[in-house]
Amino acid sequence: MTTATLTIDPGFRVGPVDPRLFGSFVEHMGRCVYTGIHELGHPDADERGFRGDVLELVRELGPTIVRYPGGNFVSGYRWEDGIGPVEDRPRRLDLAWRALESNRVGVDEFVAWCRSAAVEPMLAVNLGTRGVREAVELLEYCNHPEGTYWSDLRRSHGAKEPHDVRVWCLGNELDGPWQIGQKTATEYGRLALETAHAMRRVDPRVELVACGSSNTRIPTFATWEAAVLAECYDVVDHVSLHHYADPTGRSLAERLAGGAELDRAIEDIVATADHIGARRKSRHRLGVAVDEWNVWYQAGFGGEAALDWAEERRLIEDTYDVADAVVVGSLLVTLLRHADRVSIACQAQLVNVIAPIRTEPGGPAWRQTIFHPFAQAAAHARGEVLLLEPQVPSYDAGEHGDVPLLDATATYDEDSGALTLLAVNRSTTDALDLTAQLRGFPGHRLIEATALTAGTAPEAARTTNTASAPDAVVPVRNERARLADGRLEVSLPPVSWNVVRLGPDPHRAPPDAR
Repeated sequence: MTTATLTIDPGFRVGPVDPRLFGSFVEHMGRCVYTGIHELGHPDADERGFRGDVLELVRELGPTIVRYPGGNFVSGYRWEDGIGPVEDRPRRLDLAWRALESNRVGVDEFVAWCRSAAVEPMLAVNLGTRGVREAVELLEYCNHPEGTYWSDLRRSHGAKEPHDVRVWCLGNELDGPWQIGQKTATEYGRLALETAHAMRRVDPRVELVACGSSNTRIPTFATWEAAVLAECYDVVDHVSLHHYADPTGRSLAERLAGGAELDRAIEDIVATADHIGARRKSRHRLGVAVDEWNVWYQAGFGGEAALDWAEERRLIEDTYDVADAVVVGSLLVTLLRHADRVSIACQAQLVNVIAPIRTEPGGPAWRQTIFHPFAQAAAHARGEVLLLEPQVPSYDAGEHGDVPLLDATATYDEDSGALTLLAVNRSTTDALDLTAQLRGFPGHRLIEATALTAGTAPEAARTTNTASAPDAVVPVRNERARLADGRLEVSLPPVSWNVVRLGPDPHRAPPDAR
């Protein structure tokens, strides 16, 4: 039996849990929008065409902010095509994904859907094939109250009140050779600077996200950020980081270490941004917006050049297993562990396309395995992230190097007293007996302990949820958890995502504060 120990103390804190760490992403790609969140004629669709069954699952999942409309799609997008009477909207070629775009859903519909889902909209502007003028006109359309051409046009379309979109992405992955309108770092940095200045004249309240590297393996990683931020550091609030853990061709042990690469990437981007800030003698400190992250079997995607022109095609609809859910849990732990610098995070994407929610046209919607870690973290990670230093063995995870068997973080909400431990056991064979000292939380009781796990059979890690078996993989109660005398003991099954919730005992008098 493998063992691990740690101390959870309210006096050692990383930083507050920003609710926007639990964001998602809707792109006009594959079936994310059409037959995903929106499907005219579906039995559960409302009068606008948005699927009620999907909306219910989104509310259960609990994202707080949703990025839109891309992604690669935005670099060829004319936002004006998606406003006004739907019957008058043009059909266009989407060059990013070789698709036919109907424009039935645009900015007004998306923002209305966000209100229904109780999420904040996060919009991206096209800096690939367009530029400053189109960005400020879209901002004016969305945020200016009335009395101008674009604001009055919005009002004529039924949105009398401003959409009041606060967070804006200045383009998407413009370092990538696949991107429509790829830029050099200096070209993009200058364009981001000019666009930021202009947008702040329209609405000085906006938060702006500069494009960081599209991935950590691109040759320009970090040097791109340094050159971009040398141009626009003081006029943006966040720099983006995209990260996908690719399980293709890797052993189970290597797959389970997928969070380690994200951990290093965040530290590298923070160091790069802070170096530019120091050079500029700036007191401004940038957040890191991990506005695309997930598990993606990327090596199995042949690329957009291999696609034929189509509408509402099935595109990278990965089916996730137990191991993938555990990796998603580890990625969530990593994001929280860097809560002092990660300001926004968006799991990509929300529906169908590498997504926690899947649908069938005219049929059901269901939760994939990766739905559950996100939903549990979004529901229970509140307050402040606490600093943990587990004592635990490591193992050789191939290209990831030596990685600890336990990946864990904890959050503490001082107002309610809620304490939540999120933990991943990366062992493929053994349970992990964890002992946590909780002397800083006298009077707390164990509320709930759950585990999402494959069990001891190696092949069980491949178990998935499907339309016919939507609940094959769900978190279950962990009976091997106990709290006594300020000491939490819990056995974490192999290949598992675990949530342990504690809180003040209402039947016990508070400790003497003297």
